[in-house]
Amino acid sequence: MAVTAGAAAGQSSGKQALTASEVGITATEIRIGVIADTGSPLAPGLFQGAVDGVKAWASYMNAKEGGLAGRKIVVDSYDSSLNADKSRNSIIEACGKDFALVGTSALFVNNVDDLVSCPDTKGAATGLPDFPVVTTEAVHQCSPVSFGVNPPSLVCATKDQSPQTYHGNLFATRYFLKKYGKSALHGLYLFPSDLKSAKNSEVPAATAHQRLGIKQDATFDASGRAPQSTYTPFVQAMKDHGSTYAFDGLNDASVIALRKEAKIQGLTTVKVWDCGAQCYDKDLISSANAADMEGQYVTINFLPFEEAKTNKMLANFLKYIGRDKADGFSLQAFSSGLVLRDAVNNIVTSGNKNDVTRKAVLAELPKITKFTADGMMGAVNVGQHVPSTCYVLMQVHNAKFVRIFPKKKGTIECKPNNLFTIKLDLK
Repeated sequence: MAVTAGAAAGQSSGKQALTASEVGITATEIRIGVIADTGSPLAPGLFQGAVDGVKAWASYMNAKEGGLAGRKIVVDSYDSSLNADKSRNSIIEACGKDFALVGTSALFVNNVDDLVSCPDTKGAATGLPDFPVVTTEAVHQCSPVSFGVNPPSLVCATKDQSPQTYHGNLFATRYFLKKYGKSALHGLYLFPSDLKSAKNSEVPAATAHQRLGIKQDATFDASGRAPQSTYTPFVQAMKDHGSTYAFDGLNDASVIALRKEAKIQGLTTVKVWDCGAQCYDKDLISSANAADMEGQYVTINFLPFEEAKTNKMLANFLKYIGRDKADGFSLQAFSSGLVLRDAVNNIVTSGNKNDVTRKAVLAELPKITKFTADGMMGAVNVGQHVPSTCYVLMQVHNAKFVRIFPKKKGTIECKPNNLFTIKLDLK
């Protein structure tokens, strides 16, 4: 009599044969969904890195760790296309097809009813476990079934209060103030205008920077799709104030446009061009942009790709993603898969591989409070939704990203005072 793959797996582990224990789980496969804004003509390929990262994670898991819960991981991708209806429809489709969502990167998730009430295989409204990379809307940030490697700055217990409480990482702000002097830095704060919630996700950190000492000369909102000509008055305002600092909370294309415009206008007073993980992208140091981006600071909360020899999981990530597709979004999506892996492994350790259900995973996730993606990232309290206190500061030099702080390769700066708490009314 023939033995099925699932039965063989069960027999080899000394436990019962694998079964279809949950929606998206059969005896041989576990289906994982990834929802991302990739196909909109307004921003083609916006979060393609998230899709690539989830697929790389699945390939790594299948090749190196025997899949997940003894089953092969199969990835279903959904294009939310910067559209609220498509985002919701993607969730509905994934609810009936996939065990969990990994790497969710959709800006318009403004309704999570179908995410939270998604029925499990027994028909109970357990919810669909969600491991997002990008969350902008408060309802998604505060979804009880969502556990991101980048916890939101909004403290969800205060979301209906006025003001609300926010906390997040100051990243390199203290470094800049120490290096250049507290009274020396003042300048531009630039925020995204395409979506109010996207701007709100950037305002708390920028306000914390200002209260710590980097004063505001001017502030503007801009679309992530704006042409370089839009940046002309922004740079003019910086020239008028002799600005020494620039914070850009938009995408990498915005930072490139700002720097190119500054060069055209001959702005030379800026000491700190400040950008987050969205700027850790090969476009910044391409032959078309590198000269304009010289000196650009980029803050990340994971080990630089240039240091793959210092961490085994980082080397695995780069192997399975390919260096040409590696960026901040893809690494964080890959890491999101590792959160799910850790939750599942904890369940299997205390039971068997057929105990893996959505309910069991959601019960396990609050216990994951010091997640590091096997050392790729600084520790983050995923389970309690507390932002990381960790960062690495990079800078563009001669078309390369160069580590600035902390200086030792393979290390990440993690200190409690990197975390700010601030009250703002951003409803």
